[in-house]
This record gives sequence, structure tokens and C-alpha cells, in this order.
Amino acid sequence: MRIFPAILALGLASPVAAQDAMQGEALFGFYCATCHGNAATGNGPMSPSLVVAPSNLTRLAAENGGVFPTARVIMRIDGRDPLVSHGSMMPVYGDFFEGTDVAAKAETGQPILTSQPIVDLLAYLQSLQQE
Repeated sequence: MRIFPAILALGLASPVAAQDAMQGEALFGFYCATCHGNAATGNGPMSPSLVVAPSNLTRLAAENGGVFPTARVIMRIDGRDPLVSHGSMMPVYGDFFEGTDVAAKAETGQPILTSQPIVDLLAYLQSLQQE
């Protein structure tokens, strides 16, 4: 199959990016915990002032039939699925998460382009899932 290398060379397909949950944890603590809380349960110090209460990020899979909603989480973080929670789109620090596109594997198995910091955040959030 010579087609696959040609597709990669044209940039039409990307290998799935490596995930770093430790880096994701650091990013979460710096950018997300203010609203979602250190334990990611939605009770950060800013949560009372928000129009929309932050989600309990430890229950994303449980509330999605046991499947982590990768595509939805990516699009919520990067702004493709905007959430107005405090007069502006979530996340407040969205520009930080921009960068070179990398592929993440959606729950459907299809690749979805995002940035490396978001891939790292995904790894961390997936590690927190509870039933």
C-alpha cells in the first residue's frame, strides 16, 4: 500500500499524537482548576460567579454511556463548541491552547485535529474518570 505514505506526505492524515498526562495535569492546575476545582469536580473558587456551573470533569465518561467524549471535550476546550459561562467563551485562556495541529483519536476511532496541550489535557482528564 503506497497510498498511505503519500497521504501522510500531503498532510491529509496524521499519526495520533502522544499524550502526556503529567503535562496535562500541570496545564489543568494552571488554567482550569480556578473554575473546575483542583479535583475537577466543578467546585473551583470562581464557580459561584459563573452563569453556567462548571462540569464535574471526573464524570464525563460515566455521563456518556461509559465512553470518554473525546471529540466533544476537544471542541469545548478549543472553542469549536463554544460555552458561554462567564460572559465570554470557555476557556478564558483559549489562545494558549492554539498551536501546531496534532491528531487525537476520537471515540469513534476517527482522527480529530487539535493542539498538543489539548491532547495532554485529554490524557489527564481521561485519567480522572470515575464510574
